[in-house]
Amino acid sequence: MSKNTSMNPNPLVQYLNKPAEEFTKADIIKYIEDNNVEMINFRYASIDGRLKTLNFVITSREHLETILTCGERVDGSSLFKHIEAGSSDLYVIPRFKTAFLNPFTRIPTIDILCAFYNKDGEPLDSAPEYILRKAHKVLKERTGYSFEVMGELEYYIISRKDDLFLADDQRGYHESEPFSKWAEFRRDAMLYIAQTGGLIKYGHSEVGNFTLGDMVYEQNEIEFLPTTLEDAADQLLIAKWILRQLAYKHGVTVTFAPKITVGKAGSGMHIHTRLMKDGRNAMIENRKLSDVAKKAIAGYLDLAPSLTAFGNMNPTSYFRLVPHQEAPTNICWGDRNRSVLVRVPLGWTGKANMIKDVNPLESDEQFDHSMKQTVEFRCPDGSADVYLLLAGLTVAARHGIEMANALEFAEKRYVDVNIFNEEYKERLSLLDQLPVCCADSADQLERQANIYMEYNVFPKSMIDGVIKLLKSFNDSHLREEITGNNDAILSLVNKYFHCG
Repeated sequence: MSKNTSMNPNPLVQYLNKPAEEFTKADIIKYIEDNNVEMINFRYASIDGRLKTLNFVITSREHLETILTCGERVDGSSLFKHIEAGSSDLYVIPRFKTAFLNPFTRIPTIDILCAFYNKDGEPLDSAPEYILRKAHKVLKERTGYSFEVMGELEYYIISRKDDLFLADDQRGYHESEPFSKWAEFRRDAMLYIAQTGGLIKYGHSEVGNFTLGDMVYEQNEIEFLPTTLEDAADQLLIAKWILRQLAYKHGVTVTFAPKITVGKAGSGMHIHTRLMKDGRNAMIENRKLSDVAKKAIAGYLDLAPSLTAFGNMNPTSYFRLVPHQEAPTNICWGDRNRSVLVRVPLGWTGKANMIKDVNPLESDEQFDHSMKQTVEFRCPDGSADVYLLLAGLTVAARHGIEMANALEFAEKRYVDVNIFNEEYKERLSLLDQLPVCCADSADQLERQANIYMEYNVFPKSMIDGVIKLLKSFNDSHLREEITGNNDAILSLVNKYFHCG
């Protein structure tokens, strides 16, 4: 067995003895025939960011060949608001590398993510998955760099209160059982995500933990490994579906909502990024952050006001983006600080051989840690359209690399780890601020739309559709109107509880 597949948890990768990106139609048919698979599900995301499903019962090999070769028709107007009913027929075509064995079905079933195509058999220009592909293609053509990213998926599990071993309020970070009640749930979810192709870094309980009435809210997080841009988006989409499905099986609720209640930690979806060239991480050079990384950061900061249009897509998003909640409000960047918009996490740039220090029997050989360095964008949350958000960040990285004054722009917006102390208040007041509501975010997208539409990455119809959606919330003064009114805030949270 290939060393690339021997420990892979995906049953198809194991059986076919090849990585998923090499799957062919013949491979899928072989697995189905050899393992008595009876059904296929076509899966795809619509404008609400959730996976949709089209079920097929396999009736013959000819039928299976037809499904996998031709795809099927769907009603695009029911999936995307910007598509008119009069011209709504779309094709969904399976992307074989995304095939996985559904971990929840009683009947053996293969699920495959699909791409959208129009009546002429061309990729649907406004499909979020295709926008992401276009953004990556342009980045590679214009700069020579490819983009790898990974997400941090935070969520709350809500269940009946158990008085035994209650965790301390807002002190749940990396808590263990029995104080963490849903660690086994998290481990099951991680295994299912890995079996469906997700590359997981780790999972743990998060800060958020509180009681509301007779219900306990416990926050957890699953973090992924950097991978190709397109695969990262697919993995986040599937992971959210798995967490919800598993919660339903357990009879509890899971939510990715940005904010649950006042004064408690909200849930974000931080995105780590790195630019790659010739198999090397271009974000670091001579053990320091590279100029290329700083240029990408400049792009993130410059487009930050409008990136919220893809990453913070309902009014509760902006109740999370408030001071003193480890969520950014200022457009700035820095090292290690969790209150900046763009954070450079602690890297392995020191010369000390820590593993040798802890384990004296190990050798003095220096390990190359450069691949571990990423740059983190911290304002997105679970309301995001994952494909549009990552496409927007890809545009921002390319925009930063092409900015004439990118290094100077970044330098002026760098803040020290102590910036949020009282003596730095004047410096802090000079920084630009993130939008404070959906309406503000829509205005910023309108102002910066041409950058996203450059090189035909984002079609105008999609930009206009997002702007229309954000403005429809009419939330310009919402924060002032309901601040201090816990009932009104709870009602708002419930309205957007199952976002994304």
